[in-house]
Amino acid sequence: MSTYLLVHGAWHSGQCWERVVPLLESAGHRVVAPSLTGFGDKAHLLGPEVGLDTHVEDIVGLITEKDLADVILVGHSYAGLVVSSAANRVPDRIAHLVYLDAMVPQDGESAADVQPVTQALIDRAARSGGGWRVPPLPELPPPAGLFGVTDPADVAWLRTMLSDQPVRCLQQPVRLDNPAVDTIPRTHIHCTAGVPEGIVRRPVPERQPNGTPAQVWELATGHDCMITMPVELSELLLKLG
Repeated sequence: MSTYLLVHGAWHSGQCWERVVPLLESAGHRVVAPSLTGFGDKAHLLGPEVGLDTHVEDIVGLITEKDLADVILVGHSYAGLVVSSAANRVPDRIAHLVYLDAMVPQDGESAADVQPVTQALIDRAARSGGGWRVPPLPELPPPAGLFGVTDPADVAWLRTMLSDQPVRCLQQPVRLDNPAVDTIPRTHIHCTAGVPEGIVRRPVPERQPNGTPAQVWELATGHDCMITMPVELSELLLKLG
């Protein structure tokens, strides 16, 4: 039995994994899919002080409090930053890092560094009343849709779980100063359909930090593949368990 820890991206909540969790559990694995501070059941904690460090502490705290070990740590989108810094804190508890259509940072980088289009969102928030919150991205015509979701029923469901994203999450830097984090094997899963204009994915180096060949898989769907292709995503994740 493996332990999968699924970390949602910006604006989302842990509810977005609802179609994936039972598929992994039915294969005999333990699955944890929390909402980060400010989202889902923690939406009431949303505030300008919530940042990347807050979300890293969420995940590290959960791992230590539940005494999780041999964790397959999956970060979607913005959560690529979260899982990177969390693994840096507790590398001995992480068996595998999965970057699910995610930002893949270097030490000291913020979301705005990894994905420069993020700076436009920060600037837009600065011009608004509060200046600290970024509303969810708008729905675009297919195939981009709402975070890659185009089915009307799925779009309506997705809207129920979206909250504003604090600017601080996009500005705080990742900390990757523990050499042990480089020993953790990695897998990258890229969603190839409906990529919005301005989104640039960094090439994955041919070799992982631990020296083994890169492992990159693709899903022919939009960004929120846990909603649009839960079965196919689960099949890929189960290869790591």
